[in-house]
Amino acid sequence: MDNSEVISDHLPWPRIIALVDMNSFFASIEQMDQPELFGQPIAVTNGIQGTCIITCSYEARYWGIKTGMRLKEARKLCPDLIQRPSRPKRYAEISIKIMQGLNKMTPDIEVYSVDEAFLDMTRCQKIMDSPEILAQQIKELVFELSGLPCSIGISGDKTTAKYAAKQNKPNGITIVHPSKSESTLDDVPVTDLCGIAKGIGGFLQSYGVYTCGDMKNIPISLLGKHFGHPGRRIWLMAQGKDPEKIHTHIAEPKSIGHGKVMPPNTKDIQTIKTYLQHMSEKVGSRLRRHNLKASKFYIGFRSKHGWLGQKMHSQYPTDDGICIMKLGQSLIHQQWDGEGISQIQVTAIKPNKANQQINFFENQEKKNHSDKKNKILDCINERYGDLTIAPSNLIHRSSMPDVIAPAWKPSGHRRTI
Repeated sequence: MDNSEVISDHLPWPRIIALVDMNSFFASIEQMDQPELFGQPIAVTNGIQGTCIITCSYEARYWGIKTGMRLKEARKLCPDLIQRPSRPKRYAEISIKIMQGLNKMTPDIEVYSVDEAFLDMTRCQKIMDSPEILAQQIKELVFELSGLPCSIGISGDKTTAKYAAKQNKPNGITIVHPSKSESTLDDVPVTDLCGIAKGIGGFLQSYGVYTCGDMKNIPISLLGKHFGHPGRRIWLMAQGKDPEKIHTHIAEPKSIGHGKVMPPNTKDIQTIKTYLQHMSEKVGSRLRRHNLKASKFYIGFRSKHGWLGQKMHSQYPTDDGICIMKLGQSLIHQQWDGEGISQIQVTAIKPNKANQQINFFENQEKKNHSDKKNKILDCINERYGDLTIAPSNLIHRSSMPDVIAPAWKPSGHRRTI
């Protein structure tokens, strides 16, 4: 099925931005790899024990099933719903093929997520026949690379292109000429635009702004005063004039963290330490994978009264899970009074590249031994699976299936599963 809506005009445009949006990406891959699932209502969960739906096929959406819905609730709507555990490495493999192929169309590409990418085709207009032909070429390329359909939105700015891509899913094309962006968005609720969540939406409603067309009734300075540059951008976004450029550069990470929900009201100290060790080893492993170290870590434990936690400082920059674990143990001794814990979080804050400078006060012999040990462990775990070799108290750790990081990129430090 090819759903298409074209509101176009002749080139050149001041800017021409295309958003490539894969259709129910994870579920579509499951159906492609297992033909018996084609046309069936399927729900993808985080591992076989997962109870929350990550995504679902369009056949499942027909029954009212949505991302974020509990599996038990979804089966009330569709008893024949088929659960599939996610396979993030497979999804990332196909995403890499797609993104690398799109990069050959234009170097001005922003990988927005594992299944979305913005293409700035402005500099390519001399070799383009029309936006319609461009959209069809992108769809054909994506299908050739992955065997999967996608939806395309094309306009003169990122916000309108993203909105357009959502209009004719699945497998559709929607083109909005820049001169018609404002009128196209006029009656659209402001909260339908990417980046305008309930908080900002509530603020706008207090000033009578419900639709994008209402935005003209308030001054740009009002949003600028309350939200700074992002606020001024929102004012322009609603009028089809989003000034945001394509970001081709992958920014350095501001943090690397892992969290895990525990059995409710956990009070057993050994169980808490097992979860703490698990998260510490996960963070240490990711730091080493990207050749990063940190000396500041946030460690937190969630109880019914809120978070018990603080920023902890190591004596030297580290990427070692055992060192991070010791910081967490120190926090337990300082703040925990035996109350029930339901969640744990370990985050490395502002990590920097490792081996930038030798610290002469650090025990180099001990450091070298630790680095050598971790290198061997990482090689084994990379080959045979995460934490195949791990501290002994992690033998009975809870399952933690791999997931794709929210800011996943096909290259650079954010290529993380």
